[in-house]
This record gives sequence, C-alpha cells and structure tokens, in this order.
Amino acid sequence: MALYGSPVWADALRKRSVALLRGPQRVVAQRAVRAYRTVSYEAACLLVGFLPWDLDAKTLSDTFHWREGAFNRGQSLAPKEVEAMKASLRQAAVEEWRLRLEAPSAGLRTVAAVRPVFAEWLDRRHGVATFRLTQVLTGHGCFGEYLCQIVGVEESAVCHHCDNCPRDTAQHTLESCPAWDEERSALFSVVGEDLSLPAVIASMVGSREAWRAVAHFCEVVLSQKESAERDREREDPSRRQRRRRRRRVDD
Repeated sequence: MALYGSPVWADALRKRSVALLRGPQRVVAQRAVRAYRTVSYEAACLLVGFLPWDLDAKTLSDTFHWREGAFNRGQSLAPKEVEAMKASLRQAAVEEWRLRLEAPSAGLRTVAAVRPVFAEWLDRRHGVATFRLTQVLTGHGCFGEYLCQIVGVEESAVCHHCDNCPRDTAQHTLESCPAWDEERSALFSVVGEDLSLPAVIASMVGSREAWRAVAHFCEVVLSQKESAERDREREDPSRRQRRRRRRRVDD
C-alpha cells in the first residue's frame, strides 16, 4: 500500500517526503527481522533486504512511464523486454542503495559488516534473521552496553559473565567473552577463527551450514544472557522500575 500510485508521485519526492516514507518502512523492517525498536532504518532494511521505498517507487514509476511511452508510439513490448527492463531498473536502484550505504547515518557496525558482501547478501537463497541472531548483528539486545546506554536498566556496561571486560557488547559476546568458549569452539569449526562481524557475515552468506552455526550460537548464548538478566531484575526491584520508565518513554 505504501507504494500505491507511485508513478504519479515518485518524481515529486523531496527530502522531507523520503523521510516520511522511512518511518513506516523502518517499523516493517524491524518486525521482519525481529529487531528492537531502537535498531536504525539503515540496519533493519539492510538485514531484511528491503530496497528503500523511495528507490522502489522510482523503479515502479520508471517502468510505468517506459511502458506508457512504448504504448503511445504504437510499440508492442514482448514479455522478455518488460522483464529485462524491470531487472535493469532494479539493478540501478540497488546500486544507488549501495552508494547510500557508503555513508550511513546510523547502524554503522551492521552496515559496514554487510557492505563488502552486499550483492551476495541480497541474492542469497538461505538464512533468515532470528530474534537472537539479529541482536548480535545489530548490537541492540542483551548486552551491557545496550542495556546501560540505550535502555537504561543497567548502571554500567560491564560484562556480568567474565571478570575482565568493562564493556559488554555484541562483539565481545561473539568473539572474546570466556564464558562462551565452549559454544564458540563449535562455531570455530564451521566459520573459522576470525569472528569479526564482516568475516562472520561473509561466512553466513557463503554457506547454509555457517548461517545455521552462527544462529545456533546466538540462540544458545543470548538465551543464557537473557535468563541471567531476568535473575538480576528479580534481585533488584529498581531495575524493573527503570525498565517500566523506559517503556513508557518508548511508547
């Protein structure tokens, strides 16, 4: 419905209109990848593979006007010609999207990790983003840094699962927290020992087995971190109050 009638209005889009389109598309993309509402438009759309709606609208508009021009000239278009034009216009839109992602306004870690395999990410035929996999890919989830700086339910970003990390981040959880060495060793056997996010995403795109291994690691580890967070919340009633205040602000 968002793109209804786009041949009429696509060419008139201005910066403010594009911003208005981004709001609802961000919500749709977040839900599609089971992301928290704090995940950025750029990261959510990239993870789910949603072409920005303004680019999608332009593609539909250009296709319509091309066909209209052919009709007015009395030219009959073969189905193959139409499909070829649609594919060409979509490829141009994807390239424009790729160029935009060279300078994202948010979601920098996620975008930087996917960008080297951008085409492969969009064209892959396997793998879906689960709730806990998305947490690791975006950094928005059960991590001390997120819970402290964004949600406000932790007083510090310290990792509660090891003794030597003042900042519990998604990358710390994935790559180095000793609490998850056993789970990580199984991951090494499939994706290798480079657990930087770009390397992990490249492995996931290249192999169904790697995607499953990373998703399984995230599922096992994040479920334990979430359980530990619930335990801390039960032990400290003030955390529940801070969480409720945050939810009221979000709503």
